[in-house]
Amino acid sequence: MDAKIAIIGYGSMGRMIFEKLLASSLVEPENIYLANRTFEKITALKEECGVNVCKTNKEAASNADIIFVCLRPGDIKAVLEEIQPVSADSHIISLNGSIQFSQLEKVLGQIKISKVIPSVTAEVNESQTLVCHNECVSEKDKIVLERILHTLGNVIELPENEMGMGSELVSCMPGFIAALFNELKKAARPHTKISEEKIIEMLANTMVGTGRLIAEKNMSFADVIERVATKGGITQEGTKVIEEKFPPVAAEIFEKTLAKRKVTTEKAIESFGE
Repeated sequence: MDAKIAIIGYGSMGRMIFEKLLASSLVEPENIYLANRTFEKITALKEECGVNVCKTNKEAASNADIIFVCLRPGDIKAVLEEIQPVSADSHIISLNGSIQFSQLEKVLGQIKISKVIPSVTAEVNESQTLVCHNECVSEKDKIVLERILHTLGNVIELPENEMGMGSELVSCMPGFIAALFNELKKAARPHTKISEEKIIEMLANTMVGTGRLIAEKNMSFADVIERVATKGGITQEGTKVIEEKFPPVAAEIFEKTLAKRKVTTEKAIESFGE
């Protein structure tokens, strides 16, 4: 890929994107430009990896075609103002789902802007990365960005107004799943002498296997339940409990998280000076 890429903000997200890009060999190191508020955090990367480390955000942005902005909501507006004017051909990628296109466009104007939300599973190349685009992003631009995002895992395009719920389903979900399986682990312990470490291994591998079964065999959740929970059998006793008791818990999870997301979005709007 010939595109030159800037990554502004070398926190957990910026670092992850940088490391995945480097590992994939999709982009040559000399075509990557890094900028970070604490310059000392990135200085060694020039010698270690052969990338460009920039003392200012503007320097990074002015050299790049694709600019990843990996910052907290309260820092984004000032940085976007700092890097102005950007080329009309530049493609800005915001890794913050709370800031809306309308807000970004007030600072940047009508240029190509996308929003991206990766998940923690990108660490094992299994991110379900959400992406949405404003009207300036062409199909060619989308394809180029998707090639980059595929270094993290799968890519799912959604309209901007669905990114919130999409985040609950993929970005928050590893936490929800881990919390649920942690409770299953704790509930199993009194009934067995199997070690905690072995229980975790068994549950984790079963979770991965079930996911692969659904994805690779095109099975629905109901198909898996029907396959395992035979009528009158042991598994059915457990699935009955889940089906009877869990629906209000699941409903409350989304009610609480979406309410929190609304508050977070409102704060982001305020931090943007609106």
